[in-house]
Amino acid sequence: MLEGGGAAGAAPHHHQHHPPHGGTAIELGNEEYHIELVFDETSGTLQAYVLDAEMENFVRSPVPSIEISATVKGVGRSLVLAAVANPETGETVGDTSLFEAPAGWVKSSGPFDAVLNSITIRGSTFTHVRFNYPKGNDTDG
Repeated sequence: MLEGGGAAGAAPHHHQHHPPHGGTAIELGNEEYHIELVFDETSGTLQAYVLDAEMENFVRSPVPSIEISATVKGVGRSLVLAAVANPETGETVGDTSLFEAPAGWVKSSGPFDAVLNSITIRGSTFTHVRFNYPKGNDTDG
């Protein structure tokens, strides 16, 4: 055994995250939190779920919206996902884990690069988080 618990010649262990809704995983910070983007083809809505480091629990954020700047086939697009209240869970605008926006163009756009401009979660602010849709940026999965 090598120091650190790995066997000689063994492949390194990768910590895996599985988006609970089958969406696109975006890692925030050093796996502090995740955003999962889920596109609903029926409604043409893009949803963003704020999740913990393991992508197992929802985490509420005080921000009223999340802005994503995308480059689709060389053209800049902006998405503003608004905070969504959920009376069943007690989540309100200003204290929610779900954001959404109409984004019918995502269905026909193909893969694109984007930047999540800013989000604050439990006192930590994450800015200019780059990712690819639908690949994400969580390369450990």
